[in-house]
Amino acid sequence: MTAQTAHRGKRLVDGGLPLAFVPRWLGRIWSGGFNRLLDRVDAGLESGMVRVNLPDGTTRQLGGRAPGFEAEANVHDWRALLRLATAGSVGCYQGWEAGDWSSPDPVALFALFCANAVSLGDAARARGPWRLIGRALHWFNRNNRVGAARNIHAHYDLGNDFYGAWLGSTMAYSSAMFEDAGPSQWQQRMDELDYAQLAKIKAIANRAALPEDGTALEIGCGWGAQAIALSGSAAHVDAISLSEEQLAFCRAVPGSDVDKIDFLKQDYRDVAGQYDAVVSVEMVEAVGQEYWPNFFDCLDRNLKPGGRAVLQYIMIDDRVFPAYSRGADFIQTYIFPGGMLVSEAAFRALAAERRLAWTDNVAFGLDYAETLRLWREAFDLAVAENRLPDGFDDRFVRLWRFYLMYCEGGFRGGLIDVAQVTLIKAD
Repeated sequence: MTAQTAHRGKRLVDGGLPLAFVPRWLGRIWSGGFNRLLDRVDAGLESGMVRVNLPDGTTRQLGGRAPGFEAEANVHDWRALLRLATAGSVGCYQGWEAGDWSSPDPVALFALFCANAVSLGDAARARGPWRLIGRALHWFNRNNRVGAARNIHAHYDLGNDFYGAWLGSTMAYSSAMFEDAGPSQWQQRMDELDYAQLAKIKAIANRAALPEDGTALEIGCGWGAQAIALSGSAAHVDAISLSEEQLAFCRAVPGSDVDKIDFLKQDYRDVAGQYDAVVSVEMVEAVGQEYWPNFFDCLDRNLKPGGRAVLQYIMIDDRVFPAYSRGADFIQTYIFPGGMLVSEAAFRALAAERRLAWTDNVAFGLDYAETLRLWREAFDLAVAENRLPDGFDDRFVRLWRFYLMYCEGGFRGGLIDVAQVTLIKAD
């Protein structure tokens, strides 16, 4: 292993707050607060239940008043509850990484909390100084031009060899669409995922409805599959990214239509052209709330009259968005620096202000849950078969597995969703 590859992903692994160093004696001193926290969680679980096995050998059942997700949590050290009470989802991860708690099925546990997010309120959110510290660190990761490039590098430049080990042959790092295969046909195989990814890519291209002599812009081109699909019906495609790794991969892809695509390293704020269609697949989550107006200005500025913008975006329940936006959760702290899930209400308003008609909005969150499950199984297989490239240590592997389970639980619980929409510019 070279020095260059010895710490791949180090910024993500080290991205959290210093709560991981909470001493055991502090958890014991705070023991009087544990039951108060569990009482708040119990009161907030309107559906489903969780059985909590505590370090003193006792068990508490929380919820159970209405059908829903059922989960089990094993608390090995009282620090786990202290972390949760003070640092929310960040503390939840840090406790899991430290071995303070475990679960036979973390996805079910995350889904339970997400399904009850509104009624739970702040019971499992960062509070006090931890919320302020998390928000301050998130502010330093804001997506101005320098920050956006740095944040993209931290996540997407982990290496094409890393993502290639588990994403599948399409290298699509966004939700697939399983609409043509019923739940009984969903298989634990990457070829099924590839098929569903191609269905998503086709759906995006169909929404763009490019004329044969048309031009398209893709904002956040990933590893190029969507741009290549668009190039089949367009005269030219400009595909932009800030990831050096992704662009190198895209430029090396063989194919008869690749000469119709320019893969460019460019910030969306610097694009000035006229296109029949603008496509962006799960890139808006990397924009940041402060820059949402800039993103919609980009769509408006670069679309021809009557042109179409096609977005696939991840949103969080608008009832929860105000509390979510005041802090920094596990994903923002450890996985996507500078990230921010979408408020659909805010996006609709921004589109309307620019006379971009919001049409054909379709949500498919359970498809994302299935995508994440298949990614996790492929990732675990790559780990078991020693196919991950050099540079990723055991702590990174645990972080990535937690990330995939955490997100799957969010989609299964309905707190977050994914959708496609077509925005049509007025003539």
